[in-house]
Amino acid sequence: MQMRESFFDAINQKSSRYLPFDLELCPALQEEFKRRTGAVDYLDYYNAPIRNINVHYRGDTSRFHCYFTDLENVAVGDWGIGYKRSGAAHFTEKLHPMQGFTTLEEFERYPYPVVEDYDTASLKAECARIKQNDRIVNARLTQTMFEKAWQMRGMEEFLMDLLAEPELADYLLERLFRVQKELAKAYVAAGCDILSLGDDVATQNGMMISKEVWRTFLKGRMAAIIREAKQINPNVKIFYHCCGKVDAIIDELIEIGVDILNPIQPECMDIGQIKQRYGKNLILWGGLGTQQVMPFTDAENVRQVCRSLIENIGCDGGFILSPAHVLEPEVPFENIEAFLDCVKAYNEQ
Repeated sequence: MQMRESFFDAINQKSSRYLPFDLELCPALQEEFKRRTGAVDYLDYYNAPIRNINVHYRGDTSRFHCYFTDLENVAVGDWGIGYKRSGAAHFTEKLHPMQGFTTLEEFERYPYPVVEDYDTASLKAECARIKQNDRIVNARLTQTMFEKAWQMRGMEEFLMDLLAEPELADYLLERLFRVQKELAKAYVAAGCDILSLGDDVATQNGMMISKEVWRTFLKGRMAAIIREAKQINPNVKIFYHCCGKVDAIIDELIEIGVDILNPIQPECMDIGQIKQRYGKNLILWGGLGTQQVMPFTDAENVRQVCRSLIENIGCDGGFILSPAHVLEPEVPFENIEAFLDCVKAYNEQ
């Protein structure tokens, strides 16, 4: 059986003979992988099924420079967010170009990107190439609205806007929504298998914003993106990422068309309960802890956790085993190998 067929049979709960998996290594771990193996591409080396694509921004970011007083060691992204190198591994500090705005007129004058700033024309060939290699195309559009909004505005400022200056929050989210919706449609029209959306709207104790605020500002816009994506291809899988304890809105995510939930963070989510309640309607992607299990336990414990997830969550399909986040520099490589060994053992049965 070919990889694509096995993958979709597994996530659609038609077969449990193959266990889909995913991982993302930080730059330091990528270098360690190369040192240990002599290989270059860790996804190819470990025969991972999923390949991510990101639409290339070709606009001019210099138009955002006037919003910063110091650009030393700062890279500026497509929405004008500044990324300042911290000196600690690959981590960056976010700089907020709209932090000092006080009026709607300032929001209106901001030089937002437009769809034409992105190289959507090359997406079709990229999707075709990945599929020809018998892999799954995952189109990334996470940090869809909420996260980009606070990174542009500043976290405290944007959270206050949602309650005290709702017209400012609504204007910013609408500008984000218009572009993100068109990029989502371009991804799906190009042939992606999975469209990855999402925003971190939760903490490990519960929602970061109330359900009422989420419904007012975000739910309808996310629903519209999903609806228009599925009008182009009803079979595209909609992935939704939210770190933290997101139980409060799972029913509503399913309602608006989400097919895959990620990362089901084990420090605050009970993946067994989620599987029992939603397993017939929702594919689960993640489940392997990156706060404790992967960095701070040993390889044998990682094996035990992975075996438990495979036996209890992946036993009837509908599950993609994956670390809950990017694997960072403190993760022992032996723990990564233990996770991958468990996957390999299952898939070679």
